[in-house]
Amino acid sequence: MNTALTERLATRIGRRPTRRVIAPEVRRRRRVQLVWALLVLNVMTFFPGAPILVPIPGIIGKLIAQASLVAALVLVLSVNRPVRLRPSVYIFLLITLASEALLASIRAEFLFGALFRAGRLFTFALVLWLLTPWWTRRDLLLVRTHLIVLWFILGSVALGLMVAPGTAMFQDRLNGIIWPIPPTQVGHYAAVATGLTAVLWFSGLLKRSVAAVSVLVSVPVLLLTHTRTALIAMLAGVLIAGLSLFTARTRARRFLAIGVVVFTVGALTVGSVVATWLARGQDSEEVTELTGRRAVWESILAAPRSTFETFFGFGLSNKSFNGLPIDSNWLGTYYDVGLVGVAITIMLVLFVLTAAWFRPQGPQRALALFLVAYCVVASFTESGLSEASPYLLELTLAASLVYNVTTREGAR
Repeated sequence: MNTALTERLATRIGRRPTRRVIAPEVRRRRRVQLVWALLVLNVMTFFPGAPILVPIPGIIGKLIAQASLVAALVLVLSVNRPVRLRPSVYIFLLITLASEALLASIRAEFLFGALFRAGRLFTFALVLWLLTPWWTRRDLLLVRTHLIVLWFILGSVALGLMVAPGTAMFQDRLNGIIWPIPPTQVGHYAAVATGLTAVLWFSGLLKRSVAAVSVLVSVPVLLLTHTRTALIAMLAGVLIAGLSLFTARTRARRFLAIGVVVFTVGALTVGSVVATWLARGQDSEEVTELTGRRAVWESILAAPRSTFETFFGFGLSNKSFNGLPIDSNWLGTYYDVGLVGVAITIMLVLFVLTAAWFRPQGPQRALALFLVAYCVVASFTESGLSEASPYLLELTLAASLVYNVTTREGAR
């Protein structure tokens, strides 16, 4: 007897049709996934004036992005009830960094903006701490959720390219125009999605068809953004993750062997095309100067500062100096939170890297190594490990993968 007939008979005899009951665990899992998606939305900075398909007032776009963090805090408190928190060295270091940012921001020139960013970082760290009960799930819930969110983002970018290719390819680089996303961020999302897909497929945790579709979308998007940092960081991360699985997974060995052959043949046949893509229309002087970054970096190091500013920085900024982007995590951290902030950030990275290194061989270790390697390579020309950003979110994802507990209560 089919469902429709059952419902009609139930109605005729005065009974209400049976509704599908969603298990409490399923509801909790969905809310945790929504919390993570809101965190991703929060770090997708809204850029007023960027190419966009449907004009959105800047104040509205920024309000949506910032309100998502408040919504994530409220939602995670509703699902983590009564409040359960796992002890974590990583979270301790992150909250210490946020506290130091608050201290430095009190003396900032632009007090309100600096305090707002420091408060946002503290709230961001608090939400991540409230998510720690879900760090040890065997189904890799947070990793899979992050990948699904990245697929949605890349899908919106691809949709914008199909609907308005002229607007999406602004200055010959692919932008997100459904939600304004600059090429560097689009390239970052595409590179991380490609890397996570590859490592999950190596580990046998992702179907071949799903992995193929993911790569066939994310790799062209990455190439169209002409983002060199994301490409190099992704290749380095996948190589390190693949080597960590080399003795355990046939797929990893086969993929690395094919990769060596493709790289060798490509270097001999299409090396000039690759060099042109990497040059991005710039001459040798511009490439050497890292697209003007070196001049900004030298100005930051030469800027006068007091002893307090040397150790604690000038307060959280928008990662710019004299109106120019800093584009270096380490110099940006030094400028904002000083030598103390740099030291804490280094400890964050080293803690996750060390924990991953000593973890038994397996998917968690490979995924964590990919994410840490990606963040380290990208940190030289991108900023974000000392503020609420996609890089900090992905470093936290790596920390969750190498978290060890004696009794895995709450793990599924």
